[in-house]
Amino acid sequence: MMGIDLGALLTQDSAAVYLVGASLLLSVAALVLSSALLLRWGRNRHPPVAEAAIPTYDETRRQVLAEGARAPSPVVGARDAHAAAQRALRSTKGEGVATDRLGTWTPETLRHLLKTELTGAQVIVVSNREPFIHDLEEGGAVKLRAPAGGLVAALDPVMRTCAGTWIAHGSGSADHLTVDAHDRIAVPPDNPSYTLRRVWLSEHEEKHYYYGFSNDGLWPLCHVAFTRPSFNAEDWEVYEAVNKRFADVVVEEARDERPVVLIQDYHFALLPRMIRERLPDAIIITFWHIPWPNAEIFGICPWRERILDGMLGSSVMGFHTQYYCNNFIETVDRFLESRIERDSSAVTFGGHTTHVHAHPISIEWPPASLSRQPPVPASRRAIFDRFNLAPDMKLCVGVERFDYTKGIIDRFRAVEELFKRHPEWIGRMVVLQVAAPSRTALPAYQQCQRECLDFVDELNARYGHEGYQPIHLLNESYGKDEVYGLLRAADLCMVTSLHDGMNLVAKEFVAAREDEQGVLLLSSFAGAAKELPESIIINPYDTCGTADALLRGLTMSPEEQRERMRRMRETVRENNIYRWAGNMLLDGARLRKRHHTANVTARLARQQAARGALSRTALGRTPLGRNVVRLVSMGKGKNVEPSHF
Repeated sequence: MMGIDLGALLTQDSAAVYLVGASLLLSVAALVLSSALLLRWGRNRHPPVAEAAIPTYDETRRQVLAEGARAPSPVVGARDAHAAAQRALRSTKGEGVATDRLGTWTPETLRHLLKTELTGAQVIVVSNREPFIHDLEEGGAVKLRAPAGGLVAALDPVMRTCAGTWIAHGSGSADHLTVDAHDRIAVPPDNPSYTLRRVWLSEHEEKHYYYGFSNDGLWPLCHVAFTRPSFNAEDWEVYEAVNKRFADVVVEEARDERPVVLIQDYHFALLPRMIRERLPDAIIITFWHIPWPNAEIFGICPWRERILDGMLGSSVMGFHTQYYCNNFIETVDRFLESRIERDSSAVTFGGHTTHVHAHPISIEWPPASLSRQPPVPASRRAIFDRFNLAPDMKLCVGVERFDYTKGIIDRFRAVEELFKRHPEWIGRMVVLQVAAPSRTALPAYQQCQRECLDFVDELNARYGHEGYQPIHLLNESYGKDEVYGLLRAADLCMVTSLHDGMNLVAKEFVAAREDEQGVLLLSSFAGAAKELPESIIINPYDTCGTADALLRGLTMSPEEQRERMRRMRETVRENNIYRWAGNMLLDGARLRKRHHTANVTARLARQQAARGALSRTALGRTPLGRNVVRLVSMGKGKNVEPSHF
């Protein structure tokens, strides 16, 4: 053992034996001490992180109501933000998908992440829809409104945190009256936190870029709702020209050559490549907010290769689900000569690599509107009084834009089927449907609205009576506070999308119910169904099955509602909008650091090569150097003078 000859050792005198034994004991003691120190150092370096507890109803309400009443200590706030950011970073895989049950991402977590991971980086958001619109009313007054839709609801709280620049189409009739000489305005008006840069479009451009190629072409192409997409050359040409104009504005607003640009949605499929050509070191993160179809369907588009080429100018392509990511990669594989690394979900095309990641979008937690809401019983009384509903009436709600992909008429058919099979529910339940007008210039949307209005009139005439109207269809836009008030009053929320990228109304309903009551009917064709399996999952094409699910929701016990809602609230709380933004920005931060390292390495290599060339030149000018060069040249069979070396 240990290379010691015990036989030889025993022949030595006692002093030698004693010396060897002492050496062995000292070696063992040193080994034990070193192991203990290493173990203690490792524990101190990686302290355990306690899992955050899910707050109760009362705790959440107190937190929301006290949000604006107290300001935390700057020191404590910074320490909490740092701890939260570290937990967030530890929970994130290399591809940017959070995997563990940490606490809640907050604006402070995101702000700290930006400070530490993207130090000094400028964040620019590009979208068609602006977060705030100024309209001119009769009499010359200017009215401010926030448009409906998931995109603005998702990104506005992020931009408040990032203090960046949001570039968007100025669509309001008074937008031009409120900007400065550079078409900029600080928003939101009550608490300016970031800059809105407006881009102006003519009626001709809006007709062909927005209503034409974007919403009469790409929208039905990507949503499998059996509406035929329409493609024509003029729409495409204007779409390309508008993308180029937005690229010009991005370059104008960029303070350096390495901004982080967040491009939003299908209106700007060509924009990533246009920016990449002018800002090659920019980190471009494109998020596609609608589904991505399979390669067979996308192949319908006459400009499929151009669109894919434009999107692959991105550093990161984000989709709601892994299924959409897989569809996109298969589409690229079908139509472009590229290298695809499926294990890392990356596509290399034209010498540039694009990472394709799933980042499910979400909402802020807790929603700001909750701090302005009365308790749930008071919200319910207010809605029931407004629509003259009996106290024991079951209230089902739906909140959407008037869009053929939302399955609005399909839910109405399910209500009719319920009345046919269970007539005892006539007079005991009401559907309150908010349907904001949308894209009314397109024939498909006009037809959808007309069919829904006619169907509701017929159903109400057949099953309604004095003092009872089964369906209240509100063809108007609701503000965020009004939506949350309605969701808090509901017994059941219906999301019957025929195809939907995510659907944030489902998550807003869950966030609105801190009383842990209410039932969510959720289409399996909405991206949110992947995150909220505790809802009642339905197939909106199956009218009878949806009617059965509706009956199940109306008769569900409070205990089962509480169990389901509690699990869904945990999911929405943990996977909130700040985590969505944080994971994408972490993707960008990793790539930014990687590019920086590559640039530094290349610069050092060039410097080293230059120094080597100078050294060889200097050597050739000395007598010794000339002899060395002659010897080397003779060895190669050449007669090369030092001046040629």
